[in-house]
Amino acid sequence: MCFPLKIANFAPMNTKTAALVLHSFKYGETRMIVDMYTRACGRLSFVVQLPKTARGRLKKQLFQPLTLLDIETDVRPRVQLLKLHNAAIAIPLPSLQTNPAKLSVALFLSEFLYHALKGEQQNEPMFDYIAASLQWLDGADGHVANFHLVFLMRLARFLGFSPNLDDYRPGCFFDLRASSFCMQPPVHRDLLLPEEAEKVQLMMRMDYPTMHIFRLSRQDRSRLLEIALSYYRIHLPAFPELKSLAVLQAIWGAEQ
Repeated sequence: MCFPLKIANFAPMNTKTAALVLHSFKYGETRMIVDMYTRACGRLSFVVQLPKTARGRLKKQLFQPLTLLDIETDVRPRVQLLKLHNAAIAIPLPSLQTNPAKLSVALFLSEFLYHALKGEQQNEPMFDYIAASLQWLDGADGHVANFHLVFLMRLARFLGFSPNLDDYRPGCFFDLRASSFCMQPPVHRDLLLPEEAEKVQLMMRMDYPTMHIFRLSRQDRSRLLEIALSYYRIHLPAFPELKSLAVLQAIWGAEQ
């Protein structure tokens, strides 16, 4: 999947790139700190001067989590907070803010990506996957109860710890540390028994167009999400408990 934007090649000065807002907060009376994942440079942080009048270009509404932007900045080595010269909406995602069910997914994904992409370097295929996934969710007309499960398991491919489905056999265990299926349980406790190992390969078979075929109970959906997040915690140091998880489970826990 390609993100349909024309992106300038990386340059140390005056860089133009697509970017995804991960997190923002007000810093003093007139500034914001904004974390973004950019297509050209990976994760970057910016200090944004808020306009004093309605005519200012960098309005705070641009920096809502999961907004897809085109930005212009000077990327300087060893500078932690960069200055943002320009920013504009690249592709609007209106239903992620107005549809209550999609909004719950967006809140979860924004918190998840904020932690999952910490320190992440340039990875254009991963950026394209995330951007295309958000566009798919925005345009979906229903049947998105399993979206977050598909998104998490497929994102693992870009982060380097995707489960190896070639080794799956009925009755296998799943070694969460090694990301592999095995006929004998590993010596550590980070494993799934065969019944749940089968559910992992089930998740990996889903994609966005076909995920509505997989009818999951509330208990199954909640357990699969719990497994996916535990898997990320094993492979990403200091990955925390997510505050938005309770809201997501409350809305999408029931069978859809």
